[in-house]
Amino acid sequence: CKVCVGSGMAVCRSTSRKGDNNCFVSHYSFFLFVLSEITQIIQVDLDLKYKANIRDLFEEFDNFQEGAVIGIAREMQPVYRHTFWQYRRENPQTRVGEPPPDGLPGFNSGVLLLNLEAMRRSKLYNQLLEPGMVQKLTEKYHFKGHLGDQDFFTMVGMEHPELFHVLDCTWNRQLCTWWKDHGYSDVFDQYFRCDGEVKIYHGNCNTPIPED
Repeated sequence: CKVCVGSGMAVCRSTSRKGDNNCFVSHYSFFLFVLSEITQIIQVDLDLKYKANIRDLFEEFDNFQEGAVIGIAREMQPVYRHTFWQYRRENPQTRVGEPPPDGLPGFNSGVLLLNLEAMRRSKLYNQLLEPGMVQKLTEKYHFKGHLGDQDFFTMVGMEHPELFHVLDCTWNRQLCTWWKDHGYSDVFDQYFRCDGEVKIYHGNCNTPIPED
């Protein structure tokens, strides 16, 4: 379940299920075409703890480069190193699934900035919402995801990073360490490191959030 906050819009909740791409497309089509008077939305998971005023996050929209339609932080575990294993084996020099700063570790959708106006205008983004385009990308990357919108954004980001404004990790400081204990302890810290004062803690996979 997610909460959405937008200028001129009441708080709303998304009940789209993880791994259900049809729900994902319907959910974002509702934002794009039904709520046409709304231009920007911040969508957040419920397992967050705020150390800064979320209103400050709206300033990140001003940092979007031309062509960017979504603001999102990188995934801080090697989950996509694992998920893209077949593509990585066939393309040993790829950046897909590699850790930052030079790799493409994928995205985490716990904190999302949606520039709805830019999303409506973007011919490229709207083409990528077509089922045929999604199928084409899943076949190219041998992708079998289970995290819903996060998987979609990650897969699209591998192909079209220009659509995304990457948020600093301090805006979505993920705490889950599941993959450290499941085969990736040797590289885990390359993904998990986050320097700077945390603005939002994300207690993903039911991880306890530090007390004040």
